[in-house]
Amino acid sequence: MPPVWLEGRAWLESAQLLRDPVYAGVGVPAGNGRPVMLIPGLLAGDVSLDLMRRWLKRAGFRPLRSGININVEASSVLVERIAERIRVRANGTKAIIIGQSRGGSLGFGLAQRYPELVERVITMGTPLADPLDIHPSTMAAVHGLRLVHTLRRGPRDIDDAFDLSVSQPPKVPTTSLYSRTDGIVSWRACLRPDIEAIEVGGSHVGMAVNRNAYREIARLLQDHG
Repeated sequence: MPPVWLEGRAWLESAQLLRDPVYAGVGVPAGNGRPVMLIPGLLAGDVSLDLMRRWLKRAGFRPLRSGININVEASSVLVERIAERIRVRANGTKAIIIGQSRGGSLGFGLAQRYPELVERVITMGTPLADPLDIHPSTMAAVHGLRLVHTLRRGPRDIDDAFDLSVSQPPKVPTTSLYSRTDGIVSWRACLRPDIEAIEVGGSHVGMAVNRNAYREIARLLQDHG
């Protein structure tokens, strides 16, 4: 795994995106009001995906907030909350889910549990093959959160069913965007034989502002329009 300090590239990726034609809408399909649920990564909130939200809105999509201010709650709990938001705000239309890092796992798990709510899932830097093949500092945060959940809810892991569902073949079309220079998640952990994977390069933190990721997302939105 590359050194974590390379994650500082995220600001450069953001600057490159803002100058790129894709962010101006070139090659981006018309959204026609299609709902897109954006789910942030571990310890992040909806604000971390604001750049992508504005981009989608300009193209005519209807970006939906997950309601997450800081992504620390148990996965099973968050999936139910996000699913309810889709039911209420998508007006009976299947939503596209785009999730960064842990947000991708949540989106994939939601689609496994409620495929009738989801058109497709796009993950960014998400370790769908091995959720624990991550940087030691991130691993420490994960273990800390699990300890908190255990103390609050008792020894039974309420995420057992969620973890099992994520390990099963996808019930809706799913694409994993990954980078070999990801300093937080091992790129190999983003690869599964039953899921399409596309390398976009860049940092883990910067995946949501990566111009190559935006081009691939635009293509995927077109393919499933």
